[in-house]
Amino acid sequence: MIITESHFIDKGQYQLHARRFYTPTAKESIFLLHGSIEDGRIFYSKSGKGLAPFLAERGYDVFVGDLRGKGKSTPKISPGSKFGQKEAIMEDMPDFISYIQSIKGNKPEYMMAHSWGGVIILSYLARFKHEGLKGKVFFGSKRDVKVNNIHKWFNIDLLWNKVGTYLVKKHGYLPATKFKIGSDNEAKDFYLQVNRWVYSDEWKDHEDGFDYAKALQKQNLAPLLSLTGSKDTHSGHPKDVERLLKEIGDQPNHHFKVVGRKHGYKNDYDHINLLIHPDAPKDHFIEVADWISQRC
Repeated sequence: MIITESHFIDKGQYQLHARRFYTPTAKESIFLLHGSIEDGRIFYSKSGKGLAPFLAERGYDVFVGDLRGKGKSTPKISPGSKFGQKEAIMEDMPDFISYIQSIKGNKPEYMMAHSWGGVIILSYLARFKHEGLKGKVFFGSKRDVKVNNIHKWFNIDLLWNKVGTYLVKKHGYLPATKFKIGSDNEAKDFYLQVNRWVYSDEWKDHEDGFDYAKALQKQNLAPLLSLTGSKDTHSGHPKDVERLLKEIGDQPNHHFKVVGRKHGYKNDYDHINLLIHPDAPKDHFIEVADWISQRC
């Protein structure tokens, strides 16, 4: 039987939330991180479905993080939210990892992410040592968007960039849920910093100039399985997702797969249903579980 708990990391003026899924015999731990304009619920549902409970059923101790202001983390994002993705990389990520270590005795052996969560995890790994990391799995994670099609023009260039920038200037944050462009809102600085990277050829910190790509290229990184849906037209287009692997050094233990019927899967998946489709546990989730079990 899976045990489900909410854990809160008290940081004084704010709290970080982590949802934990595990069985009494669970051993190795996995940290899951959501992307932009969403929260940790991309990995689990109220009915007990999703990647997090799937992994817990297979004996892993799973922690799903909600970045600052997201999901059950408090306070919720508002015009007064004065933090960006720099804080997610330099503060939230280390806090989640340290908290898991305080429970388990060691840092999580695996990390998984959806969409922009993969960029946050890689950025954290570029800045901090993470001993004992055996593998990473990303779902639709890209760092920049260069694919050129009508879906990218409408959803990224128009809605995300133009409309998003207007809404941020007007409201002081990105009210993504109100305008139905995301499942959670985004702080002003977080949105602006993400948007800068989405359109930039360089993966550098805008404040201290730290070059994340160069730092990662110099590392012997843990194995990576990067998956994206064959119907992901813009948020995690295969070309953009594969380019991220090249940007971090195209290392031999990094593997890229497009999940779709053409490649032997049950469905052609898009950016979201890659994680929430009813067939996912019987399809590529099994492949993910097999892949990480080979790294034990």
